[in-house]
Amino acid sequence: MMEEEELEFVEELEAVLQLTPDVQLAIEQVFPSQDPLDRADFNAVEYINTLFPTEQSLANIDEVVNKIRLKIRRLDDNIRTVVRGQTNVGQDGRQALEEAQKAIQQLFGKIKDIKDKAEKSEQMVKEITRDIKQLDHAKRHLTTSITTLNHLHMLAGGVDSLEAMTRRRQYGEVANLLQGVMNVLEHFHRYMGIPQIRQLSERVKAAQTELGQQILADFEEAFPSQGTKRPGGPSNVLRDACLVANILDPRIKQEIIKKFIKQHLSEYLVLFQENQDVAWLDKIDRRYAWIKRQLVDYEEKYGRMFPREWYMAERIAVEFCHITRTELAKIMRTRAKEIEVKLLLFAIQRTTNFEGFLAKRFSGCTLTDGTLKKPESPPASTNPFLEDEAAPEMEELAMEKGDSEQPKKPKAPDNPFHGIVSKCFEPHLYVYIESQDKNLGELIDRFVADFKAQGPPKPSMDEGGAVLPSCADLFVYYKKCMVQCSQLSTGEPMIALTTIFQKYLQEYAWKILSGNLPKTTSSSGGLTISSLLKEKEGSEVAKFTLEELCLICSILSTAEYCLATTQQLEEKLKEKVNVSLIERINLSGEMDTFSTVISSSIQLLVQDLDAACDPALTAMSKMQWQNVEHVGDQSPYVTSVILHIKQNVPIIRDNLASTRKYFTQFCIKFANSFIPKFITHLFKCKPISMVGAEQLLLDTHSLKMVLLDLPSIGSQVVRKAPASYTKIVVKGMTRAEMILKVVMAPHEPLVVFVDNYIKLLTDCNTETFQKILDMKGLKRSEQSSTLELFRQRLPTPPSGPEGSSSLALLAPTPEQESSRIRKLEKLIKKRL
Repeated sequence: MMEEEELEFVEELEAVLQLTPDVQLAIEQVFPSQDPLDRADFNAVEYINTLFPTEQSLANIDEVVNKIRLKIRRLDDNIRTVVRGQTNVGQDGRQALEEAQKAIQQLFGKIKDIKDKAEKSEQMVKEITRDIKQLDHAKRHLTTSITTLNHLHMLAGGVDSLEAMTRRRQYGEVANLLQGVMNVLEHFHRYMGIPQIRQLSERVKAAQTELGQQILADFEEAFPSQGTKRPGGPSNVLRDACLVANILDPRIKQEIIKKFIKQHLSEYLVLFQENQDVAWLDKIDRRYAWIKRQLVDYEEKYGRMFPREWYMAERIAVEFCHITRTELAKIMRTRAKEIEVKLLLFAIQRTTNFEGFLAKRFSGCTLTDGTLKKPESPPASTNPFLEDEAAPEMEELAMEKGDSEQPKKPKAPDNPFHGIVSKCFEPHLYVYIESQDKNLGELIDRFVADFKAQGPPKPSMDEGGAVLPSCADLFVYYKKCMVQCSQLSTGEPMIALTTIFQKYLQEYAWKILSGNLPKTTSSSGGLTISSLLKEKEGSEVAKFTLEELCLICSILSTAEYCLATTQQLEEKLKEKVNVSLIERINLSGEMDTFSTVISSSIQLLVQDLDAACDPALTAMSKMQWQNVEHVGDQSPYVTSVILHIKQNVPIIRDNLASTRKYFTQFCIKFANSFIPKFITHLFKCKPISMVGAEQLLLDTHSLKMVLLDLPSIGSQVVRKAPASYTKIVVKGMTRAEMILKVVMAPHEPLVVFVDNYIKLLTDCNTETFQKILDMKGLKRSEQSSTLELFRQRLPTPPSGPEGSSSLALLAPTPEQESSRIRKLEKLIKKRL
């Protein structure tokens, strides 16, 4: 029975001590412990098995039991202490809560007392200030009433005075009074519902209307539309009337201005009628002289009558310009056949001078009132009239020397009057364009005749090729025409002039430059190979004479100058023309033409030197290289090639000193032409003995050194050759050296020979290998086995058509290169 009761107690205790997971987690966070007894899932059996894992460990069971009992005793003591300490906690808490509640009640009582006292204070202040507020409102209303009554009194008196002064034409007093009445009337806008106020407002409007009509009548009387004579001087009444018109409806002011200007210019319409002699362009100066006198007359007589802000003098000038533009356009349409270039330019020049005069005297603020609109222009002004007279010469110098050497002149401000009259000449500028077309045609013909008469430029020992003087004359004339045309118009006439420029740039390129290039002969004439190899007679080999070489270089330098100057001309034209027309100016075709002339000149120089070296290479290929017994100095054909190079290259270099890049192109093109041709002739040297191959290798090295020194050969100043040129020479001549080294190598064993060829030449072309076998003098039977082995030893090309095509294009054979060169030479000869 006792055991059953103990078991039930344990079960009840466990049920009571069963905690939720959240509570258990909180306990573990507050009281962390590693003791198994503190674990929520404590298992007594596992714990005992942990203490006594084996039977031998039961020997110290008494010691373990004593430790557990000691631990239980300590826990009992701690529990007892905690329970005793919590005995009075509840009573102390209730007491503290009661004290807090009493303190809160006392606080609420004090707050209520303060609030009651504040309400009483506010009520007391309101009672004190009530009377003061009433006095403030009364004072404000009284002030407003007094002010309004004063305004009403002023308005009523002002209206009466205004009507009386209007009848007496006392415009000076009316001007001041009317402005005051208008200002006072603004205060009564919210009172317009009152009949008396509305009546006063209507009286003011009626007075304004009457004033306007009366002032217009006074001006009509002073300046009648159909009058024989104007008053001698200004009127004070009219001057005061203008002040009144400033206050009235703006239409009154516009009507006064319109009538006065119309009356002031009525004499002009009579004097310069279309049927009068002075109306034609040759007497256009008289128009501008007349308006200048009228402006002076206006300033003397009427300058003080009109307010300054009316800008009457400028308005008169602007209206004169509009009338003049219309009248000139009408008379030029009627007498279009009588317009000549000189007459047109004279009229335009005088007109633009007058527009410049207007820009200096007036601001142009009244132009927005007229019908003329300023044309769109680029942000930077290109108006030539605001530049001084030295500007065209300075710009020409800048075009010749380049913008970098010429300090840029600050741009002048826009002329607001530009085109206000001169725009009428634009439809007739075709006369000017046709004249320039004719003049430029005659200029080109004169250049051709002068060249034929004077002949090619003389050879010069100074560095720098002579530029033909005609090209400078052409571009100076172009510059003059461009500046002149931009003064006339920046629209379609500039496009037409650009077309003329393009036409004669092409003619100059073909008639003066390309047309005067020396023609090549078809053969070398009666010269023999032996004579070509003689150093003393080497000067007779060149196809072109010294004068012809200098002429080619001069034409090349001229074409280069024309190319650079044409580019600058295009930029200047784009600066002068309207923004909307910039895209239509394109001189790229003309620049391409000059580039073609340059290429043709370089090709002629290359062809001449290349042809001079041909007999020497032919002599090389015809020598019996298998009979050479010993290696000596360089062969005669090498000496001949070097002699021709030393004769031609210094002349070309000195004459192209100002265009170094084109001399570099000449060197590169010559190397690209000579080296493949040399390799082609090298393959023709068969059979070759070992000694012969060594001699050829020595000759090849000599030519290689000469070619590397080609850009500075014969020059006192040694310059390093350009890297692009050096790379071409080294690559090409190294290939020639490798060919000879393969020829010198023994052909047995065959595997070593074939591998050595592939390693040195990296050439997978069977034809090249076949030619080397021919140079070695192998028999056909030996060649077949060697070729078969070569095909077997070739590296495997990449799969696919791309790999085979890339391998074929990797290294073109010398035969292919020479074939292309021969075709190119035939085409050039046929063209020239």
